[in-house]
Amino acid sequence: MNARLALLGTVAPGVAESEVFRLALQHAVGELGALGGMIHLRGPMSALRLVSTAGLPPALTRCWEIIDQEGPLAPARALHEGSGVWVPLSPSGAVDTPDATWPGTGLAALPMHSGHRTTGALSVLMGDRGAPTPEHWEFLRALIAWTEDRMVQAPPPIGPVLPEQNGERLRQALKEVSVGSWDWNIRTGELIWDEAALELYGTRPQDYTGKVENWMRCVHPDDLAPTLAAADRAIVDGGVFEAEYRVRKLDGTWGWTQARGRATYDEHGEPHRMIGVGWDSDEPRSARDALGRALRHMSDGFLAMDDDWRITFANVEAERTLGYSEEELFGRLLWDLPAAEQVPGLEIRCRQAAAAEKSVSFDVRLPNGRLCHLRLVPGPDGRTIYFTEVTEKRRLEEERRSAERAAIERAARIAELTTALAKATTSKDVVDAVARRVLPPFEATGLVVQTVEGDRLHTVGSVGYPDDVLAVLDGRERTEPSPLWDAILAGAPLFLSSRQEFVARYPDDADLPARADKQAWALLPLTASGHTFGICAVTFDHPRRLTDEERTLLTATSALVAQALERARLFDAEHTRSRELQRSLLPRDLPTLPACTAAARYLPAGQGMDVGGDWYDIIPLSGGQVALVVGDVMGHGLPEAATMGRLRTAVHTLADLELPPDEIMSHLNDIVGAMGEESYVTCLYALYDSTTRICSIARAGHPPPALLHPDGTVVFPPLAADPPLGAAEPPFETTEIQVPEGSVLALYTDGLVESSKREMDEGMAALADVLATSHTDGTAKDLELLCERITSALLPTDHQAADDAAFLLARLHALPASRMASWPLPQDPRAAGQARALIRTQLAAWGLDALTPTTELLASELVGNVIRHARGPLRLRLLHGADLICEVFDGSLTMPRIRRATETDEGGRGLQLVTALSQRWGTRYTPTGKCIWTEQAVRGEAGADPLEGMFLGVAGLGEDFDGDLDGLGFADEGLFGDGQGL
Repeated sequence: MNARLALLGTVAPGVAESEVFRLALQHAVGELGALGGMIHLRGPMSALRLVSTAGLPPALTRCWEIIDQEGPLAPARALHEGSGVWVPLSPSGAVDTPDATWPGTGLAALPMHSGHRTTGALSVLMGDRGAPTPEHWEFLRALIAWTEDRMVQAPPPIGPVLPEQNGERLRQALKEVSVGSWDWNIRTGELIWDEAALELYGTRPQDYTGKVENWMRCVHPDDLAPTLAAADRAIVDGGVFEAEYRVRKLDGTWGWTQARGRATYDEHGEPHRMIGVGWDSDEPRSARDALGRALRHMSDGFLAMDDDWRITFANVEAERTLGYSEEELFGRLLWDLPAAEQVPGLEIRCRQAAAAEKSVSFDVRLPNGRLCHLRLVPGPDGRTIYFTEVTEKRRLEEERRSAERAAIERAARIAELTTALAKATTSKDVVDAVARRVLPPFEATGLVVQTVEGDRLHTVGSVGYPDDVLAVLDGRERTEPSPLWDAILAGAPLFLSSRQEFVARYPDDADLPARADKQAWALLPLTASGHTFGICAVTFDHPRRLTDEERTLLTATSALVAQALERARLFDAEHTRSRELQRSLLPRDLPTLPACTAAARYLPAGQGMDVGGDWYDIIPLSGGQVALVVGDVMGHGLPEAATMGRLRTAVHTLADLELPPDEIMSHLNDIVGAMGEESYVTCLYALYDSTTRICSIARAGHPPPALLHPDGTVVFPPLAADPPLGAAEPPFETTEIQVPEGSVLALYTDGLVESSKREMDEGMAALADVLATSHTDGTAKDLELLCERITSALLPTDHQAADDAAFLLARLHALPASRMASWPLPQDPRAAGQARALIRTQLAAWGLDALTPTTELLASELVGNVIRHARGPLRLRLLHGADLICEVFDGSLTMPRIRRATETDEGGRGLQLVTALSQRWGTRYTPTGKCIWTEQAVRGEAGADPLEGMFLGVAGLGEDFDGDLDGLGFADEGLFGDGQGL
């Protein structure tokens, strides 16, 4: 351990701060071989005050007594950066100041702290050695720690010892104290002193600058830190600032003063000003007889007491209220007075306020029944109590408050209901708003809202009614006697105050009140635009005669309800049409495909929101491929739903053309761009090939998919972030990813993962957690259960979603290699024969001998066409999945088309033959040319071989055809002429 630090460790706690600073500077200068050092303490606003120096003459440090803590000087920089700084001397020898020429090479400064707050800085002026070494910096940091510890343990400043004052001497001192007032602007640092304050703080008028630095210069260095800490506590806690400290007088001596003040705050709770007073605490200064007279004859009662609660002063009003003269009251305990003894809890409340050192005010009732307002103010030398008789004042205030509360409550009810109805978009919203805002204030327990549909009443919503009663009320015809119809037909409110009144007017419905458990009714017709279209019935479970004011308020309420309900009915009708349109545009059932199993959900926005444009789709393609699509038309309403339908149809059409994902996106971009600038659409298109397990993905402004691997890991493939459709510039980028067998691909719209309370990144992380957890507990095995898990986790039922959401889960399956066969073929007439031979062998291995003749004939036609009209390379591929797929690849880009052949044409029937023999067929482009494919069912219900029926009419064959095409003389030349039918 460093010897100097060990020596400082022997200093006993409780040393004055000035001695702590002196020792710290002496050892810092000695250890570093420095020229001198100084310590600054932080003051209000942006001021640093020099409180101690070592080895530096006053002429050198005079301009450093008050410095800006936001400035460039070394102590300020140490505070600002929160660590040690080294500031070299400029060539002229000045350390960032033009006022003095400093020797040495520079200043090293470190901040000092008290808790989490910086309180000052220690600076050392280095000699020719230059910047401190790392060992020096380590010593300075340890020295700072010692200084901070001893500052906390330093005793507070001790004021002058004054003789104990009895009540008479205290009153005399109160009259003779000279008090100066001050006003400190906490934000700007401006400080206003009156003449008494200038004298108190030893400042001449010509030296007064109106800044808080004036006060900092006159405070004794040992007292500055605790005084500033007391001011900070008062500002933060909102309490009273009280401090006693020494100041330099005009004659250069130090004198004790006391100060007391309180901060004021703006409307945001930020401190603005501190206003207070200060006085000389060495001895009383001048007589203040006016103060004594004012207290003696003030209209409020006034008592002054010492720390033991003995009365030291009482004015005339206090004498009258308490029934004793000042001489009789002097020296007595407050609690011994008969009037005080009869006030319950007075002593406890007063002692609690004194312990907290905070002023407290409360009303007490005197033995004569009168109310008195009492205010207790703790002080440095005792307590004072003010009390005023407020009986009549409180009565008038209560009457005024009651009237104001009633008016405010009425206005608030109307305002709250108006606000709630303005937000209501559906009929259910209107009923809920009325139930929440109207029933409680009137102590009502039931509500029924009905509308007129033809000659019957239809219940829109209800609260507090059993189902059997609602069944009676719903569908009631106009011709039936009913209080509901009477109010509607009259167009005026109907009030029934008791069950007896109800039965007397409507004997046919005498059982309804008992069944509904209601005893009073307010039946309010709903009228909008001069047309009465419904009724709002507010009911009570006890007899209730409403006042005229209550009836007026309910009548006004019914007008608001009618307007809101009329709007809601229109919205409900449009909303229903929009929902029906959207449901018709989304897939009713997802296809069952060998390449994937899937489940999906569409989740509309919360109550009151119109339909959106989110959609999803699965499109089966050729060659074991499947397209997975999800998109989002931004906005809500019928136009967005219609746009969604157009785009979904376009995606189907483009996908059927077997275009790659980037070209499909380009075509969709053109379609959206032609719709207008207001269209904003995002989309993601994924093409999965089960033969290669490669998924090709292109997106436009859409969030990336989540991929759940078989081992439970979840990844979001890095995809190019192309802009939304309509705003993008093609080409779009396609990303290919290898997908392990059994992986789950999750496609979704932003409504699932993003909301006003959740960023998209947070939502995607939540989705990944749900997928991973579901894999761990086995939920992910059932995609329907996984959909429910995702919905409940990301869009719980109590969550009012502002946007609709759609997501599609697809478990991707690969076609096993044993179910695929591919061969290159030569580009000569023998290729058809080789193809038939390969097909016979492979189908026999797969157990599909029944499909051999048809497949051979299809392959012969396709291969023969390539030989005659296309170019190589030529390749044949068979895929055995749910169906048997035969594919022929060539290097030509010319697509075949069906044409009608006449009886004399030698060709032109090839595609007609393919159409007749296959379940479906088609073509698609490949990177090297094109592929022509056919598909045949392999299930038992496929029926008879279509090839047998074709040859029944061929002379010489008929039923004797055994399926061996190689036995036919024209096998390698095609069945129908030269093959040009393709």
